[in-house]
Amino acid sequence: MRVPNKPKNYIAKVEWRNGQPYASAFDDVYFSTDNGLLETDYVFLQGNHLQSRWQNLTAKNFTIAETGFGTGLNFLCAVKLWLETTPQDAALHFISVEKYPLNLPDITAALTMWPQLQGFSEPLLAQYVQLISGVETITLFNNRIRLTILIGDATERLSQIENKIDAWFLDGFAPVKNPDMWQAVLFEEMARLSYPTATFSTFTSAGEVRRALIKAGFSVSKQTGFGKKREMLIGYFVGNVHDA
Repeated sequence: MRVPNKPKNYIAKVEWRNGQPYASAFDDVYFSTDNGLLETDYVFLQGNHLQSRWQNLTAKNFTIAETGFGTGLNFLCAVKLWLETTPQDAALHFISVEKYPLNLPDITAALTMWPQLQGFSEPLLAQYVQLISGVETITLFNNRIRLTILIGDATERLSQIENKIDAWFLDGFAPVKNPDMWQAVLFEEMARLSYPTATFSTFTSAGEVRRALIKAGFSVSKQTGFGKKREMLIGYFVGNVHDA
């Protein structure tokens, strides 16, 4: 598949401040200044209970959808855990929507911060230019991993797919800085695509996000956030009671 109507100047403008990458369009950091690796593990891997789910995997396939590919850190952490915990014949499909993908030099520089992921990041970087130039899906690690990056508006791109989702990583920039993404229509698309009891997690605890997720059919709970964040949201899909 190829990117439809790829916008001009779609590549992210990245500023480096004290060694940390910031998105100029949103004036927000790509990952926690406390520890991005630990943040991903806590918020997204633990938030979706992935280790226990994957250790007890019964299906041969599992699909994660993410809002905001960014530096690819969430993807690489998920890949590492998947390869460590699941059978050789099980396949992970990771679908990420990204309005402003990083260019190759910036994503390479960002990922050098995590040398412990080098064995996972190098295969990604070797094919990354294809992903931001028109090829939407690549395979990695003997076809155990499929990565799809959908470039463009999150809600619009999600509306164009039919893949059923097992877990959601809601990782767009903060709602106050990127309000266009955290809209009710996005959560409605999540509901349309979710398997029964599909899970989600996100670093934010914004009230409007919590209420919109509940309205879309998700059970939502607060838990202690990572680092300086007091709270975050986790939950699972229960279906829209108004459809009954």
